[in-house]
Amino acid sequence: MPWYKRLRWRLIGSQFLVALVGVSIMMLATRIIILNSAPVVLRPLLQALVQNPDTLLQTEADLTIAFRNAVLFSVLFAALGAIAAGMFSSFLLWRTIIAPLRQVADSSQRIADGRFDERVTVPESSGEAMAKLVTSFNQMTATLEEVEQQRVALLGNIAHELRTPLAGLKGYLEGLMDGLFPANEETFAWMSQEADRLSRLVDDIQHLSRIESGQFKLDFQRVDVAQLVQRVTAQLAIQAQSKQISLQISPPAHSVLALADVDRAAQVLINLVGNAIRYTPEGGQVWLTVLENGRFAEISVQDDGLGIPVDSLPYIFERFYRVDQSRSRTSGGTGIGLTISRHLVRAMGGELTAVSDGEGQGSCFTFTLPLA
Repeated sequence: MPWYKRLRWRLIGSQFLVALVGVSIMMLATRIIILNSAPVVLRPLLQALVQNPDTLLQTEADLTIAFRNAVLFSVLFAALGAIAAGMFSSFLLWRTIIAPLRQVADSSQRIADGRFDERVTVPESSGEAMAKLVTSFNQMTATLEEVEQQRVALLGNIAHELRTPLAGLKGYLEGLMDGLFPANEETFAWMSQEADRLSRLVDDIQHLSRIESGQFKLDFQRVDVAQLVQRVTAQLAIQAQSKQISLQISPPAHSVLALADVDRAAQVLINLVGNAIRYTPEGGQVWLTVLENGRFAEISVQDDGLGIPVDSLPYIFERFYRVDQSRSRTSGGTGIGLTISRHLVRAMGGELTAVSDGEGQGSCFTFTLPLA
């Protein structure tokens, strides 16, 4: 970039131009005022002192010129001082504004190159506005760094989750080829289970990607929340009976109508109730409660199962987070069901939360939907 296009020199040049224009106007105005006013002021005074008309005119002209030169010299001297002050103020302005902005620009370039740990520091003398700008910039870079870390972790988790069923399938195929496993219905059933698990994981990842990018549509309609709960519990009754788990429903005192996508709401409820059944020991209980809370319908799914450690509660809605890695995999979960559920609930205008008193104390998941 040519030197004359740089902001520093443009700033200094603008200050110099302002001073130059101001001085030119002052000198022109001074010259006009002196030429017009000096004779009017000096002539009465000189007439009392000088009687010769020719001498009077010459003296008047000499005094006018001397006075004009003195005033113009004073104005010129003041102009040089103004230009110097303008140059100095431009330098200070460059130090307090342009230099930090250059740091931000350089840091932005490094961030664009992938260095998300970049931060900007500026002296306190830069002022409140610049401090706010730098603070916001550093917050942005911190967020980008966190997003990049999550992206890397997500790729690692996806690779790990895909590797597990693929390793199982590969093991069965190698066992069949080596004659270690018989080619019977049981072997193919195990292989089918691994393939189904892999398919569920891929479907869930694709579903989550569409939800997070907003590439899905919701069909909002009036939903009777109590009927929705009855429908889901009937659908999962056989799964609960296989573990001798009792599903208890606490219906509302009156009909509660929510504005939601009935299929998406059912998907969330199926996931929550399914998790409650999955992580509750045989003979346990699961309670479903429906009530009206302000402007929202509130649905709670509580169990007396394995519970959630208190330090794990803030992370259970993150992708692929597992409280117990081995337990989650043996139970068939993909690790992103709760993530999908929270995104769906928020897309419908509600919120999904979880509470637990710790391991062995059960857990309670609650989500809300706007009232119709």
